[in-house]
Amino acid sequence: MKFDTTDNLCVNTIRGLSIDMVGKADSGHPGLPLGAAPLAYALWAGSLKFSASDPEWFDRDRFVLSAGHGSSMLYSLLHLYGFGLELDDLKKFRQLDSLTPGHPEYRHTKGVEMTTGPLGQGFATAVGMALAEKLMAEKLNTPEFPLVDHCTYVLCGDGDLMEGVSYEAASLAGTMKLGKLICIYDSNGITIEGSTDLAFTEDVKKRFQAQSWQVIEVEDGNDLDALDAAIRKAKREAEQPSIIIAKTHIGFGSPKQDKNSVHGEPLKPEEIAATKKVLGCPPDEPFCVPAEARARFAEQAAAGERDRKRWLKLWKNYSEANPAKADLAKAMLGREIPEGLFNQEPSFFDKPVATREASGKVINLMADALPGLTGGSADLGPSTKTDFVKEPGRTLHFGIREHAMGAILNGLALHGGLIPFGATFLVFSDYMRPALRLAALMQTPAVFVFTHDSIGVGEDGPTHQPVEHLMSLRLIPGLLVLRPADAWETLYAWEAAVRSKRPACLALSRQKLPLMTQYKEKIAAGLKRGAYLLRGPSTVPSVELIASGSEVSMLFEAAALLEKDGIAARIISVPSFELFREQDQAYKDSVFLPNLPKLAVEAGRSVGWTELLGTDVSTIGVETFGKSAPAGQAYAALGITPEKIAAAAKKLVK
Repeated sequence: MKFDTTDNLCVNTIRGLSIDMVGKADSGHPGLPLGAAPLAYALWAGSLKFSASDPEWFDRDRFVLSAGHGSSMLYSLLHLYGFGLELDDLKKFRQLDSLTPGHPEYRHTKGVEMTTGPLGQGFATAVGMALAEKLMAEKLNTPEFPLVDHCTYVLCGDGDLMEGVSYEAASLAGTMKLGKLICIYDSNGITIEGSTDLAFTEDVKKRFQAQSWQVIEVEDGNDLDALDAAIRKAKREAEQPSIIIAKTHIGFGSPKQDKNSVHGEPLKPEEIAATKKVLGCPPDEPFCVPAEARARFAEQAAAGERDRKRWLKLWKNYSEANPAKADLAKAMLGREIPEGLFNQEPSFFDKPVATREASGKVINLMADALPGLTGGSADLGPSTKTDFVKEPGRTLHFGIREHAMGAILNGLALHGGLIPFGATFLVFSDYMRPALRLAALMQTPAVFVFTHDSIGVGEDGPTHQPVEHLMSLRLIPGLLVLRPADAWETLYAWEAAVRSKRPACLALSRQKLPLMTQYKEKIAAGLKRGAYLLRGPSTVPSVELIASGSEVSMLFEAAALLEKDGIAARIISVPSFELFREQDQAYKDSVFLPNLPKLAVEAGRSVGWTELLGTDVSTIGVETFGKSAPAGQAYAALGITPEKIAAAAKKLVK
């Protein structure tokens, strides 16, 4: 593609709109849009496959603005290419309930592929999108019909590459040979505090070459032809992911060009006027879009629509030639979960088993019914039991990269077509927290499998025994946390997780737990409601014993001890705070009887039980770090035993 003066006008139109948005809001980041607008325009005008009329068209290229603080540039692009953002929306930048929030928000603004802002997350999530494209292409494409054939582009800055998650993700992308992943690096050498030389002096080119990436350099980030040639060269590389290092000037054309202050400080009115004069934009016409530029953007958008129509024809021919594969594609793209997910009752639940082991069996049980189910672990497959037995090719090996794994799972889910999961020990969820938080914010339906969920880890000691983690995960809005008490609860917890349209966490035991087979009908009905009466006494109850996960089995022993003293106890399992909160009050009152003493037991911090059940609940938990000892001894040393539970319950009975 050969660019001309109209294309330069288009670039400066993007710049002008972007600084007008920031100026009107008196808030935002003008530096990146001024410097990186040519990078974005060269991509969108010359290579990006998109449809403004159908922003979720499956075979579109994905564009991720990892440097999400440059959101005004993205909103300018979405307006100019006809995604539904009007000029009035641009004028409401960073205002309450506008379609143009401070950082791009997935599901909020059409054309935004993911929520970005926390640096490095967009880069790592884009790796997941590119991996999803590769996996889907391998499963669905035929030699005649390349149904899945698109690229993932990510625009990142210096800050993204400083974040550790980008190292993890880039290393894995090179190992996985994600040739359709293309990163455009806005290399301007400036961060908030000043020159990147203050803290970032590595040779980025050598770093990415060492991680098996193709590196392409563009010395002048304003040269549209050079940028276009670099992108096309990157697209020709089949195996290595590519990074285009483009030298740019932050705040280009402004009085603050190449200064750190232009990163996040709005330009003053006189500075905006001076900048527009340099760019050739009318200084006294805010939000100006010249007719010639608007026509050029419309031409390019029309080319995208033609791409989509060609793909729809391809889909029609593909469906006629490969009806079985077409049905598979529809099932995967529609995330279809069959009603009879477990048509055959598992025969392997016949003895005490750790819920991590039960989970592994359930994963393989679901594999045939869920062709999109794909996942693995952060180098802990033998411990988390997350490998596919019959189809090892569906097992992903993330390496010891928990943070990148979390972001990649988000990318797999955002791409569509797959039901992704990733596993590690619960204590290491701390490494993944930024990705978990974004998963909840975006409502990406990924499954995070966390095993070794309590002091039951035992001999590995306090560094590996999670005590604060369950409650901290429950604090994240929109995150579904499930802690099953046995293999049967694990079975239905997995069903709840894959049926969920939000991210789900499974907290699973290392130690074996007794089976509650005699209550499996109650479990099947009760788990989906978050809490349920597992066993009621034959006489009038005096107290309620409440727990989640591995502590539920202790309640039966405690209830037997209480029964010897003539005290009848109700036993209640609470696998999910979130699901229980969503029930109506009548159901809640049927599970937890008003005015009955309550004792909640969990091998972790207990602070959240009062919020769930009210001020009348007493608790037994772990309010310190754990101890290195065999699991039974650790539980006893920290005061969680049937005897301690019975003694505490007895004190509650008046």
